[in-house]
Amino acid sequence: MSSPVSDLGSRPDATRLPSPGATATRIAITVVFVVHGLLFASWTAHIPHVKQSLGLNDGTLGLALVGAPVGSIAAMCLAAMLLPRFGSRRIIQVALCGYCAAGPLVGISGSLPALFGALVLWGVFQGTLDVAMNTQAIAIERRSGRPLMSGLHGGWSIGAFTGAGIGALAVGGGLALTPQLLVLGSVALLVAGLLSTRLLPDHRNGSVTETPTAETESGNSRSRWSLGMLALATIAFATMLCEGTAANWASVYLSGSLGATGAVPGLGYVGFALAMVTVRLAGNRLLGRFRPDRLLPVLALVATIGFTTALLLDTPLAAIVGFGCLGLGLASVVPAVFSAAGRLPGLHPGTAVATVSAFGWAGFVIGPPVIGHVAALTSLPTALGLLPVLTGFVALGAWLAPGLKGRRTP
Repeated sequence: MSSPVSDLGSRPDATRLPSPGATATRIAITVVFVVHGLLFASWTAHIPHVKQSLGLNDGTLGLALVGAPVGSIAAMCLAAMLLPRFGSRRIIQVALCGYCAAGPLVGISGSLPALFGALVLWGVFQGTLDVAMNTQAIAIERRSGRPLMSGLHGGWSIGAFTGAGIGALAVGGGLALTPQLLVLGSVALLVAGLLSTRLLPDHRNGSVTETPTAETESGNSRSRWSLGMLALATIAFATMLCEGTAANWASVYLSGSLGATGAVPGLGYVGFALAMVTVRLAGNRLLGRFRPDRLLPVLALVATIGFTTALLLDTPLAAIVGFGCLGLGLASVVPAVFSAAGRLPGLHPGTAVATVSAFGWAGFVIGPPVIGHVAALTSLPTALGLLPVLTGFVALGAWLAPGLKGRRTP
């Protein structure tokens, strides 16, 4: 039995949802993206308090914080197996419940092992929801016949900004992490949970209980590690390595190497994040007008030239502009790569997205310590010189990757 998703390209009458249904579905998936970013970002302002209350030092805190990405990467591997069987709508609903329920456990952790375990559990639901919502987004793109992924990732960024602001206000007002996440999680579950009923069913098989054939299973095995998949996964790895480095080292570079003081060091990552949000919100229109293999290399070259120039000028203002160029150049890469992965033939979109996501998260986790080790051996500006090399690779990879060629819309 063929897939409702895979048949969309061959059935003209199924290429578009009726307008009211399409609007409700897009609103539902947008809210899920916003909730995903909002909840996790809302706890970041509480990290210093958690560190102090548990008596952790920088090293033990860093060990605890690895729990969330470890849980996310493990969950992505599991989601690759579950999504073809159960579909992204059902996985979103289950993961959303776990994501909202597991968060408050972080606030009541009384020791380093408990904090690590709570973050691993939270990361499991975070990673599962991440893969499922991107898989659902691919299904909606196919039904609507228009690019949506970049705008949805822009919604995630807006949710993260909002969550970080809420967390900062809560800390300033003396509200602890657990009650904050209980309130936010309850509201998020009520709103997103109700809207999730409007999401699309996207089972690979006509019935979730139908067993895949041996031919399908072998095709999936070959496709998952095909040249096209590895190209997309490597691009995601390089992109998110740069994102993780910007998040962790921008302020350190400005305050340490460049001697910036006051609020200026924080502006490096602010410039990066604002540029990324702006481009992602415009990304649907850009990717609808320009082919990904034309648009992404140009943007990545802007990041390469801009950040290289900033390192050479070696001033705080240049660094802030350079991080802005980095965000501008990388903003649309991951959304476009996810969409391209979902179009790979012979492979369920959930399996493809899970593979690309796992590679991307690995880059996000590996990047900051790699930069730190290189900086210890040389200097931080020299270590940050790896970023324009990676963005240059992203430009070349996006130009050559088969999955990104020749399509303006899904």
